[in-house]
Amino acid sequence: MTTATIAVGTKAPDFALKSQHGETIRLADLRGAKNVVLVFYPYAFTGVCTGELTALRDALPQFVNDEVQLLAVSCDAPFSQRVFAEQEGFTFPLLSDFWPHGEASRAYGVFDEEKGCAVRGTFIIDKEGVVRWSVVNALPDARDLNEYVTALGTL
Repeated sequence: MTTATIAVGTKAPDFALKSQHGETIRLADLRGAKNVVLVFYPYAFTGVCTGELTALRDALPQFVNDEVQLLAVSCDAPFSQRVFAEQEGFTFPLLSDFWPHGEASRAYGVFDEEKGCAVRGTFIIDKEGVVRWSVVNALPDARDLNEYVTALGTL
């Protein structure tokens, strides 16, 4: 069971999470500079998650450029995410919401308390730090990245 998802039009909760390379990424550091595509995914190395993230990787210039930064978040440990990123060729940040376990996922209302992981939540956050679009899918349901492209086009 998850809590209520953060509403479109509200300020995005800040976070400071470690990437697969051990660097701390803060949402606040992107404010004023880039729009953010924030993608929560349940687990590294699983079929649907790998499929979604490889689709993002294959369309990366749309999601990582002078105007946009893609951030992918799961509750996996940074070490697992590093191996996952290296195996799949992910050059964008995979952020670890491992400890305190699920803190960022809970802040966005996408943490499944029973399963101990994030569900498939995506948030488009504008340069001012406001959530402008979101979609949340159940664990088995992949998201359509074309919807992200359309949402980014409205900013």
